[in-house]
Amino acid sequence: MSLLPPASPHRTVRRRDPCYRLVTRLLSIAALPVAFVVAPGRARHVACRWALALRFPAENLDGLTPDTLAAFEAARTEALWCHGELIGLTAGYRDARTQARLLADTVRRTGSLELALRRTLPPHASRHVAGTALDVRPVEGARWLERHGSRYHLYRVYDNEWWHFEYRPEGRPLRLPDPRASLALSGAARTAREDQPCSRV
Repeated sequence: MSLLPPASPHRTVRRRDPCYRLVTRLLSIAALPVAFVVAPGRARHVACRWALALRFPAENLDGLTPDTLAAFEAARTEALWCHGELIGLTAGYRDARTQARLLADTVRRTGSLELALRRTLPPHASRHVAGTALDVRPVEGARWLERHGSRYHLYRVYDNEWWHFEYRPEGRPLRLPDPRASLALSGAARTAREDQPCSRV
């Protein structure tokens, strides 16, 4: 399993990131007494959720499947409490219309559908539409998730997208160079199924 490449100039740790981590950790510790009252068996989880909601106020967890949401929240609770890492969500569930608009915008930006598919899938193929894909930040949180996410069935699936993880309870998926490769893979699988002879009764 290859981890993320070394940080590029665009992925360097910002000077304020360690401060954000420290403040968020302190907030979660401060919230523990209240969390113990509200949710005695899940106090650390709840305190983590409150602290991360303050750190990443724009994130939207709605629309993720219940299992994906549970896995993501469990993973980032461990990341914060055991390793001091923050994991925020930049994109989770998208409806089909939003995904189609995103693909159209990417086609306009890149100049071709072929190039656009290296970054954005059509709605029928996107796991964001299925509610099982997570685009995370910052890069340190993504590195943590790549190392430890398999315990929660969360896997990085594309070489060109360090931020994109998917909930795959069936096990580690094949790592692909980019989203376009998943279309080719699903097309090949479909062709193979269609080529199978009919079973006899």
